[in-house]
Amino acid sequence: MTEHLSSVSTNPGHAASWYAASANDQQVRPSLDANIETDICVIGAGYTGISAGLELAERGYRVVVLEAMRVGFGASGRNGGQIVNGYSRDLETIAKRYGPAKAVELGKMSLEGGNIIRERIAKYKINCDLRHGGFFAAFTDKQIREMDHVRQHWEKHGHTGLEMVSKAEVGKYVKSDVYAGGMIDKLGGHIHPLNLVLGEARALESLGGVIYENSRVIAVDQGAKPVVRTQSGSVDCKFVLVCGNAYLGNLLPAIGDRMMPVSTQVMATEPLPKELIESLLPADYCVEDANYVLDYYRRTTDNRLLYGGGIVYGGHDPRTLTGKIRPNMLKTFPELANVRIDYAWSGNFALTLSRIPHMGRLSPTVYFSHGDSGHGVTTTHLLGKVLGEAIAGQAERFDVWSSLPNFPFPGGKLFRVPLTALGAWYYGLRDKLGI
Repeated sequence: MTEHLSSVSTNPGHAASWYAASANDQQVRPSLDANIETDICVIGAGYTGISAGLELAERGYRVVVLEAMRVGFGASGRNGGQIVNGYSRDLETIAKRYGPAKAVELGKMSLEGGNIIRERIAKYKINCDLRHGGFFAAFTDKQIREMDHVRQHWEKHGHTGLEMVSKAEVGKYVKSDVYAGGMIDKLGGHIHPLNLVLGEARALESLGGVIYENSRVIAVDQGAKPVVRTQSGSVDCKFVLVCGNAYLGNLLPAIGDRMMPVSTQVMATEPLPKELIESLLPADYCVEDANYVLDYYRRTTDNRLLYGGGIVYGGHDPRTLTGKIRPNMLKTFPELANVRIDYAWSGNFALTLSRIPHMGRLSPTVYFSHGDSGHGVTTTHLLGKVLGEAIAGQAERFDVWSSLPNFPFPGGKLFRVPLTALGAWYYGLRDKLGI
């Protein structure tokens, strides 16, 4: 196998990813260099911020978005591109933790993120390679039983698009001998994630919203009429939406200390012969396995295999990107041993201790949402809409989310990484032992 990794992005300000290289729009927006006034100031131009801004612009609000780097710079433009429904913890776990009433309310919203994505793609004619269908792959009979249990519980909340897959049927979705079976989600799918958020950003701008790139927020003056400050400008507004997620840094410690950045790695092969990629993934479904530290992969429109996996707590890059995930790709598809890897990149997502998103208010005028915990493509779209509803005076769904307890990581910033890594090692060992 050879590597011809692109180490310099052809799309300035973005990671050197296949997404950045194949983006429909490489427009660089101006930075904020004035003192301006608006209704809503959004911090962060990823899925959460753009989704919230678009919801509010559709309702007639004046919206300004401040982005430290580029639109979709963080996880929104680097993820696996999979439309996976639900949350990072299943509804039965949510019911046990927070009570059946909360599970019912969250269950009502559990398919909405994917629906929002599909609706916006259609409404605003966003070209982001939308494909339908997802496959959850199981290595063991135990994982199959757990999947079937989740399926039965989810059907009680109205999700009827799930079907179990026997070992004999796996080949309809994945040509690999490593799986014992699995489950398909007909309401899943995959997209080019950077082109999705860029298309949504253009939709926001078409409604009068303004996005400033390279405009890192350095302070938020909270109060009845808050002020958001950058190095060279400021925004006076009625409400602030904090949507920085794993890239928020130390801006607001009151919420930043309750999440941890976690990096995950993705790579893209060279374009493969059409016959080969279609034989590996015949249904063109996206795939993720059922391990605690899972792998995920899919086809791209130019016939690459895009393969991701692995995590590094604290948000640091591993010593080698391909060294961490290529061995797993070859266990799944040994026939790709001599295939070249053209792109490999890393990106951070925000993890909470509960693995459930953290949403709330820092003051009557400052709202936040973050911590989608590796399940963000759909959840961010849902919660961005919920933020917009709350600002517009419809806070019932926001109140459901903000009422969920959220806690700091044990050991604080010094020990949260080793303690979390120890837990991940334990569950990873259980996966390897099949227990």
